[in-house]
This record gives sequence, C-alpha cells and structure tokens, in this order.
Amino acid sequence: MKKKGVFVTIFFGFILLSSTIMITLPGILPAEDASEVTVTGTPADNFPDDQRAQFCGSSIAKSTDYVREFSIPTLCTNPLAIVTDYDGNVWFTETNTGNLGKFDPITETFTEYENPTWPPTTRSMMWGIDYSPDGSVWFTDETYDSVWKFSTLDESYVRLAYPNEGNSLPQKLLVDGSKIIINDFTGNKITLLDPNQSADDVNYLSIPSPVDDSVTADFAIDADDNIWYTNWLFQQGGVLVKFDQNGYLDTVANSGEQFLPMIDFVKVYELPKNLLTPNGATITPDGIIWLADTTSSSFFSFDPSTKEFTQYVTADPLLETYGNQTGIVKTPISRPYWIEADDQGRLVFNAQTANNISVMDPKSQSLVEYQVPSKNPNWGDCDPGTGEMISSCGLAQVFDFTVNGDKIWFTEWVENNIGVVDTSIPLPIEIQLDTNTLTLSPGESQHFNYIVSPNSQKDLFGVSLILNPTHEFLNVDLDHSAPTSFQLDFDAPRPIHTTISASEDAVPGVYKILLGAQSSDVAVSKFITVTIE
Repeated sequence: MKKKGVFVTIFFGFILLSSTIMITLPGILPAEDASEVTVTGTPADNFPDDQRAQFCGSSIAKSTDYVREFSIPTLCTNPLAIVTDYDGNVWFTETNTGNLGKFDPITETFTEYENPTWPPTTRSMMWGIDYSPDGSVWFTDETYDSVWKFSTLDESYVRLAYPNEGNSLPQKLLVDGSKIIINDFTGNKITLLDPNQSADDVNYLSIPSPVDDSVTADFAIDADDNIWYTNWLFQQGGVLVKFDQNGYLDTVANSGEQFLPMIDFVKVYELPKNLLTPNGATITPDGIIWLADTTSSSFFSFDPSTKEFTQYVTADPLLETYGNQTGIVKTPISRPYWIEADDQGRLVFNAQTANNISVMDPKSQSLVEYQVPSKNPNWGDCDPGTGEMISSCGLAQVFDFTVNGDKIWFTEWVENNIGVVDTSIPLPIEIQLDTNTLTLSPGESQHFNYIVSPNSQKDLFGVSLILNPTHEFLNVDLDHSAPTSFQLDFDAPRPIHTTISASEDAVPGVYKILLGAQSSDVAVSKFITVTIE
C-alpha cells in the first residue's frame, strides 16, 4: 500500500489518542504483518485475525430514542464519507473495499456497487464525497491520489488522477456549481477542477497555501464565493485563509494569462493560540466562520467584520466512551472533527472521542449532543485486566456525517454501520437560565442559577450536570455541595445553584460557559456569555 509521510502518521496518531492512550492510526490504515489470516471470503480478509475485532467491529445495529443504526450487509467495509442525494438516498464510501454503498431510507435496504477497477485487497481512506446534479457521486481516495466519479445512471466508475506533487492527500470534496473543490491535506493546497472534463484531460487550478510545510484542512464557501480554509503546523498553530476566487478568476480571464500570482487575492488571519487542529470548517448564513478543533473539546467562531474569535466548549465525554479501566485518562476530551451548517443555520459536528453527533444553535446558544449507541471496546481503555473487553465501552469512530432536513446521517468506521439522528424528536430535558450574560472583574464571583426541567412523562435516571467553562481562569462550583448526578423526576424541575468566578489572573474579554445536564443518550445545554472587564 502506498504510504503517506511521517507527518501524517504523527497527525492521525495524535487526533486518535484517548487522552494519553495510543491507539491504532486510521489515517494510515493498519500495516500488513505476518499474523494469521483466516479466509472468510469477506473484506475482513484484508485484516489479520488479531485486528478484526478492532477494525471490523460487531456489525450489530443498535438504537436509542434519538438514534437508529443500520448494519451494512457486507462485513468489515469500514464506511467513511457520506452524503444524501436529491431523493434522500444515502451514499457512503467503503474504505476497505473501494466500493460505494447506497441506503434507501424508505425500504431500509442497502445496495453496494462493486468497483471493477479497484485493486484487490487494498484499502484507502476516502474522506470526501458529494452528489452532483447530473446524478454523479464524487469521492476522494488518498491511497491512489485520486478523485472518483460514480454515475448513478449507468452504475459506472471513472478515476481521475489528482495532481500529486510529492506528498498529497486529497481529503474533503465539494461540488460547487461548475467546479469541484478539494483540500489537499498534506499537499498544502486547495484544488479546483472542472467536473465536465474527461478522465484523460483534466485541468486543475491549485491554490497554494500561505504557510510553508503546513497542512491544508477543510474549507467553506461564503455568500460572495470566497473560499475559507485553514493552514496549520502540528501543535504550532496556524492561520485562517480567505481566498477571493471570483476576483482571481476574473482577473485571469481579463489578463489573457493562464495563471497570475494569488497573493493579492488572499487574506490571512492568525488563529488563537489554543486552536491547534482546526479540521472542520463551515459558514452560517450570517457570515460567521466556524472551526472544529480536534485536539480539544472546543469549537470556535470567527466574525469577519470584527476579526474576533470566540471559543465554545462541549460536554465532557461519558465514561463509557473511553473506559479508563487503568485510570490513565486524567482529562478526557471530545475532539470535534468535521462541522457543517444546516438549512436552519444550526451547526452540526461529530465529536469523535465523545462518540456523539452534536447540534448547536447559534441563535439560542443551545447545544444538544446525541450519543451513538454502538461502541467498539478496542478503541478505548476498556480492558479491566482480565483480557476480556467491556462491550459497552469504546468508540464507533464516527468520522463523517451529512445533514438532510431533520435527519443527520453518519458512518461508524469500525462498527460497519451507518446511523441516523432524528433531531425532530422532542428532547427529555429543557435548560432554563437565569440570564444569558454575566459580567465579572478578575477575582470576582457571582451566584448563578439555572433549572433542569423534565420534558417527558417518565423519570430520568443517572442525570449528570454539565458545568464547563472554556478557560481555566473561569470556574463553576455547585453551591451547598449539591450532587452532580441525580434522578430527574418527570414532575419535578430541579433548580441548580452555582457560583461562577474569575481568578485574579483572568484576562479581560468575552467567554462562554456551558451549563446543562445529560443522560446516557443525550446531553442538553446552553451557553452563557461571560464578560471579564
């Protein structure tokens, strides 16, 4: 199998740490070894026997009140990128077969389309996928540096070579009108191509990144067709880039030149020092750019008019996701990965190590985090020392999702399932804040109350509080030693009394604190805005 650079190994190893626990690296895929391979006639044969539990999973579909899973008929396909077409069908890539799969939500049936040109027994991470108006599904392929086109009309595959200048990794993909946009993660560029060209005559326009030797992560398009994306160096920070593609293309067309320097069409904004791995990027209808940080439990907004970043935080992962049988995990983090805006202006992101799909409404400043029921114990600290894994512990590795109305479809890379979150289902908990804002001076404390109200006709057991500030100089403490977990009776709203304080070294600015409550299936919270004067 073709290998990427050392940097990719380091990067994917880093984002898939469960705190300090090293686990296998999905960006590289498992290395071949001499372990025993029992032939089954399924894609599981691509893995030795001792890796199958980790990469093939149980393939058992589970459900909660809000999430339903469906098991892919072929074992061990490793589904990754996912998109819906105009009829609501769900398309996904199979990284362990090279094939595309389709799921019909009406009949609840799968169809898998064999790729006849795919080399046998090979694997590739296929991170990007989109559906175009002509009935084609486009997707990326990192192993062979390729862009693939699948025609849903005649069920045929066409491979387009991707411009490889050393160490490329075509990642996310977007069909944008008459062009396709792709970020080259390790090739340090954004690439534009014309989808109407033949496979033998493909012209690409590559936008080089302003930071040398950096990675180029996900991108988003604003209302003026500007392309926003991030460049960053591993654990060293980076920049948010705005590229005026219309200005550049118009200037090229009027100049008679094929290419012109792009520097005049690029603006660069330095990322906050605590934003280290901005993988996902999206833009809400109000023009705000949102970035997901995979090295923390945070996601960030950027306002182009004020040039200011604001940090937000998720709930802590549930213990069941990381296990912590050895006690080695001291500070579990959720690792938001990709992020998208839906047609209602809400944000959707997959919190990888929290094993959930999250929905944030910027208007109401609310956050709902839906737990994915399947868990693979080989991706957490789930061995109690007996050699037997705890099946209710671990991660399904939810690496991608797509939004279709009230439904959020997602893939489970190591459980061989796809799943759907139905956001129209009423939530069991409602959070009511005393106020949405708070002003503090360094060293000052104030009492703050909120109410956790039941929104169902049954008692909720094992409800725990969410009291998460974004910065260490902000603290939220429960008053009177109140319990952090409890039973919420269906007819008894529960007032929560806290004290919010800013330490003496608090930095003046505007910050967020997340307050709420969570059950085993869903977390419901709201952000308060804290101004430190």
